[in-house]
Amino acid sequence: MAQLIKMQDYISRYEQDIYRYPTQYARLKKQQWEKLKAAYQAGELDQLYGDHNVEEEQAILDLAQDESKSLMKKVKGLFHRTDKQDTEAEEPVLPNRIDDPNIFSLRFPFRPASLDELKQNYLNQLLRFQMKWGSSTLREKSFVDRSFFLDERLRFFLQRFPDTFLVLYKPIFLLKNAPVEVDVILLTPVDAWCITFVEAEEDAAFIGSSDRFWIRRHHKHPDKKVLNPLLSANRMGNIVSQLFSLYEVNVPIKKAILSRNGYIDFPEAPYDMTVLDKRTFQEWFERMRTTSSPIKAQQLKAAQALLEYCQTTSSMRPEWEADHHQQEANEHAEP
Repeated sequence: MAQLIKMQDYISRYEQDIYRYPTQYARLKKQQWEKLKAAYQAGELDQLYGDHNVEEEQAILDLAQDESKSLMKKVKGLFHRTDKQDTEAEEPVLPNRIDDPNIFSLRFPFRPASLDELKQNYLNQLLRFQMKWGSSTLREKSFVDRSFFLDERLRFFLQRFPDTFLVLYKPIFLLKNAPVEVDVILLTPVDAWCITFVEAEEDAAFIGSSDRFWIRRHHKHPDKKVLNPLLSANRMGNIVSQLFSLYEVNVPIKKAILSRNGYIDFPEAPYDMTVLDKRTFQEWFERMRTTSSPIKAQQLKAAQALLEYCQTTSSMRPEWEADHHQQEANEHAEP
């Protein structure tokens, strides 16, 4: 399952420390799956994640809240951070609770009929976990548009690619104080893919050209003009190239136009543009999925370079904001 390191302008756990969270995520995912699998095979899934023990769960939640309040006092200096490059204080390990974004919190309302069904249920819940890490930190959170939870393309990238792939989904870059939203940037251990979708109805055909608009054709619908996807792919490639050059990142950049359910007729496509449609997508997809290389240092450096120029909009969590106000009041009261 690929890792969502940035989504639009939402605050991300990864932008706080890109060198820590990718490996932490992979470790947590593996440990939790092994624990879950063992419980399933031993017939103890209900005891592990059942909803019947309400009193025990409430006790855990109460303990977590008490520990969280205590820990906030220990890191009060954190609020005076002014440099974006400063990382957060080491996050505490809290008991497993439903709303804790630091760990996996799983719920299985029914017993899966097979190990494959269990795994699919697990992956679906990991998607929720990734959305938390992609929109919150220990102190802050962003308000995510509900449409992202149903976004099929986002789910495709997160659930169908390896853990070693890092995804920036529709990130907003701040370049010369001007926000620029792009499509999808996929950082693999060996290269960076700038991907623009051009999809419509099943078996739709797109007639490509160097003009501002392409023509979409379908046997059940009249022809329609669509904005040339080269514009978006090239703009994205230029942004990535400039930032990689600025931070001396040595990672190959590739640009692609993707139509998983249709066809792209573009015989004069630029040499540096990969065209992926129903005829070529599956081969590319399988090749990407079989990438066995671990996360590389240059890949993380590339991610950090991009995240440094991404726009972030967030607000402090209520419990931290209240503690912050109390801290300021105490400071002003001091003689």
